[in-house]
Amino acid sequence: MDMKEMMGEDFSACASNAPYALQVLGDSMEPEFKDGTVIIVDPAIPLHHTAYVIIDYKGETTLRQFIVREEKHYLIALNDNYPEILIEEEYTVRGIVSQQARSRKLGIKKAIHYLR
Repeated sequence: MDMKEMMGEDFSACASNAPYALQVLGDSMEPEFKDGTVIIVDPAIPLHHTAYVIIDYKGETTLRQFIVREEKHYLIALNDNYPEILIEEEYTVRGIVSQQARSRKLGIKKAIHYLR
């Protein structure tokens, strides 16, 4: 999923700490986040182990789960068809997923919250 294609290169239209909505594109985060799911991203939530993040890394903006193992940081796709990524270079966290919106079309009966 390439968020830059969906939103354009300029993320600055929102206030820096204001939550915003994105639509998930692709299957890399299934089964938790289906293609077409709307997520709420909060830039004010601190990065933490197991967080679902919108992150800029190696020239791409993507949704992944942030995992810490043995003092190393990884970006994990929930779909096993995608490789895990060891973070070895600079990155920018655009925000943490705080909620998945309800969707009759996708069979999500109520909003799902991720704040832990």
